[in-house]
Amino acid sequence: MTETLSARELFRAAYENRYTWDSSFPGYSTDITVKQGDQLYTGKAHIDHDLTYEITDVSDEKANELIKGQVWEIAVHRVRKPFEETHGKNVFELGETDETGAIAISVSGKAMGDGYKVRNNEVSLVHRHIHGVVVTINTFSTIGTGEGYLAERYDSVYHDAKTGELKGSSQSEDTYEKIGKYYILTRRVIKEDQQGALIVTEYGFSHIKLLEPVAV
Repeated sequence: MTETLSARELFRAAYENRYTWDSSFPGYSTDITVKQGDQLYTGKAHIDHDLTYEITDVSDEKANELIKGQVWEIAVHRVRKPFEETHGKNVFELGETDETGAIAISVSGKAMGDGYKVRNNEVSLVHRHIHGVVVTINTFSTIGTGEGYLAERYDSVYHDAKTGELKGSSQSEDTYEKIGKYYILTRRVIKEDQQGALIVTEYGFSHIKLLEPVAV
């Protein structure tokens, strides 16, 4: 007889199956290009072993903000946090299974109103309330690393938490390369709908070099 996993166990397994950098991660440096329409910007980034970062050599302020946002995204999604630290005060409940086999999980407790879907031990949908905005992310394809999965193609939709008004949407595609023992983002293409206009932004990360490990 097959035991049915509880909502908490199901979500925890998928959460812990995400690819993250381990405690030995030394950090890295990278050159960055940002292409938006006919505009091309360049810069450099340095992500330290503790996932703090520095952006340099960007002459355009708008491009600097774009790069800063992406480097922050890279760092925050590779942080390895224990499940109980992040979700210990949440309560999970199983919902319906959709036509793709994804199982809905609703959340109450500290993160009341949030929700997820889990399919094949991966989180395929994230629905979260963040600073007055409801963010819904659907993941359509992933990359298996043998040490957890990485999202490859996904879309994001943003609504005002109070009014439900659509604030924006985007479709993203990521490319990773294994540098040393770590998978690192080398390309990200984001297609955004901004007031009816399609804006395509392409980020390139090259000349990636792992930093020297910090002596203990």
